Amino acid sequence: MAGHDVGMPDLSAVRHDVPDPFGAATLGPVTLRNRVIKAATFEGMSPKGLVTEALIGFHRAVSAGGVGMSTVAYCAVSPDGRGAPNELIMRSEAVPGLRRLTDVIHAEGAAAQAQLGHAGPVAAGLGIPALTPSRLFSPLAMRFTRAATEDDLAGVIRAFAAAGRVAADGGFDAVELHFGHHYLVSAFHSPKWNRRRDRWGGSLENRARLGREIARAVRDAVGDRLAVTAKLNMVDGVPGGLWLEESVAIARLLESDGALDALELTGGGSFGNPMYLFRGEAPRREMAAIMKPPASWGFRLLGARLLPEYPFEEAYFLPYARQFRAALTMPLVLLGGINRIDTIHRGMDEGFEFVAMGRALLRQPDLIARFQAGRAHDSLCIHCNKCMPTIYTGTHCVLVDPADRPGHPVRRPVAAPAGVAGGGGADPAADLPNRA
Repeated sequence: MAGHDVGMPDLSAVRHDVPDPFGAATLGPVTLRNRVIKAATFEGMSPKGLVTEALIGFHRAVSAGGVGMSTVAYCAVSPDGRGAPNELIMRSEAVPGLRRLTDVIHAEGAAAQAQLGHAGPVAAGLGIPALTPSRLFSPLAMRFTRAATEDDLAGVIRAFAAAGRVAADGGFDAVELHFGHHYLVSAFHSPKWNRRRDRWGGSLENRARLGREIARAVRDAVGDRLAVTAKLNMVDGVPGGLWLEESVAIARLLESDGALDALELTGGGSFGNPMYLFRGEAPRREMAAIMKPPASWGFRLLGARLLPEYPFEEAYFLPYARQFRAALTMPLVLLGGINRIDTIHRGMDEGFEFVAMGRALLRQPDLIARFQAGRAHDSLCIHCNKCMPTIYTGTHCVLVDPADRPGHPVRRPVAAPAGVAGGGGADPAADLPNRA
């Protein structure tokens, strides 16, 4: 596999059954109006762990802008599974707000997906006793994590299943299980961070067990009501971490289990190497300015190491993703640096059923409508990554005028419906600009 040709495809062998990226497509039990998915890019707009008017405003804009499905991120399956401030927490109290959010997305013609995750080692940055496969030191939090027990892992699996039921009750069409970015399941997959010698560690099959059991538990919980997808790390982007040989094998196991409707392919992550995921400029100065102790101490010591700079390339994950397309028959979602309409067509031509876009839609929420109308062929996103530090105040593109940002501050008091946090003066944080 290491010798696989990862260059440009042979254009002399063009497929004749290439789907129209802007035509309707089936994802499990759901029909999407097109094959472009708004990627799960954490909005940072749920200060009480509930839906806010700003969150609704953001997803309204992206949905009206033409995507087939908008993914709400990051939805923690439990309070101890949070990885950053202002995250949604999936519990019964959130259902009325989630229902209002999904109603708005549906009214704009898009499907709604909830990304479900447990942050694992990344939770250490919040001061939470972080759960990990083995005891690890978190340089950002300047503290050790706690190795998960059997009871912990049983509780995590139950929490994912319960979160799936909340998503169904909240009107979502799909859930995306977060198996990437060094969060809990990703850390269990990784030989770097999983040093266990029990049934959850050691062999590839053991390291893959947690994700497989979560996928099965969520599928059993939601049945055929929702599509169930997973975001899977192809590579960890750190020495000694997960690499293609093992990640393709994990994907084969997940495919054979039959619990998932699609895999979205990603890499890198928040615990060990965030810039491997983003590519482009590394916003070190901006990140240092917004961090609080103890994370700020660790970042000042290790900023250049934690945020190394990788040159941006269009569709930078495509060479790795081809390995999965060659090995699997299940639907795959291509992610990573997709900014041009010709890249979307190339993804379809290479056999990917869907593409997912993040930063390009931060810059232009209506980009897909522009593509379809022939008014644009490329995104205005310049990959400066200055959106990254804004997750702590509500994610946004700094090049968009504040008045034009989806979910921009509400200027007058708004009565919040049941289950929807904020709206007016009672909770100013709820009116922060919406982010993706």
